[in-house]
Amino acid sequence: MPVSTIRGVKINWQIVGGDGPWVVMTTGGRRGHDEFIPLAEKIAAHGYRVLLHDRRNTGASDICIEGDEGEEVIWTRDMYELMSELGALPAFMSGASAGARTSILFYLRYPQAVHGLLLLRVTGGAFAAGRLPEIYYGQFIRAAREGGMDAICAMPEWKERIAANPANGAYLKNLPAQQFIDVLSRWKAVFDTGIHYPVMGVTDEELQSIKVPTLVIPGNDKVHSSVSGMTAHRLIPGSTLHRLPIEDQDVPLIPFPDWAPYEAEIADAFAAFMKQTAVAS
Repeated sequence: MPVSTIRGVKINWQIVGGDGPWVVMTTGGRRGHDEFIPLAEKIAAHGYRVLLHDRRNTGASDICIEGDEGEEVIWTRDMYELMSELGALPAFMSGASAGARTSILFYLRYPQAVHGLLLLRVTGGAFAAGRLPEIYYGQFIRAAREGGMDAICAMPEWKERIAANPANGAYLKNLPAQQFIDVLSRWKAVFDTGIHYPVMGVTDEELQSIKVPTLVIPGNDKVHSSVSGMTAHRLIPGSTLHRLPIEDQDVPLIPFPDWAPYEAEIADAFAAFMKQTAVAS
């Protein structure tokens, strides 16, 4: 798997497809890019090149616990540098959950680099606001306070990062626990400022400022309710809504791989939208 050093951090990436317009797809949470490979292959079959990567602190990329900006903003800066290195600008930006949010934030910082937005499983609502800060940050801050970095290295989320990239084990063990606590506390404070917006992490005014073609496919669990997706569609001027044949489920989270039966429809919807966008431009 190719690796590039981006802003001092080794980023693991791959390109699916050999030719055509670029699509950059970002997974949710801190999950690696592998779960998007089947969908990327279906999109590439329509004549697109899909760039997948493990963001810093995800997958097989390096862990780097530093930075005063929010973690998702840091990811957008890495993405821009990686895309520039690969000649993948401009591109359609796509993602699910945190990946959808990061795609929007990328557009807000680099509008000239974006052909359009393809948003899956938009996050929002009181349930997500109460759940995600703890999952992303709170539990790790508490573990580091109580057991130092040995406790962090023993947690499943970080054990996965070490297994995927053994250099991460040495990094975490040598990282002062107080630095880990301080940085994650800053990231959590930034994240917390956006948790109560109807579309998490993005103000209504920011959504209303989006000027590129946008396709929204809502989710169907308590973190990614259909309401959040429809709110994004309502606030983003001229956006297109595509509803899958699914109903909202009263469950905290439906893993993205469970959406496998709908990947062909998602890929078809993405491809038709991008083709229409190219014709319109």
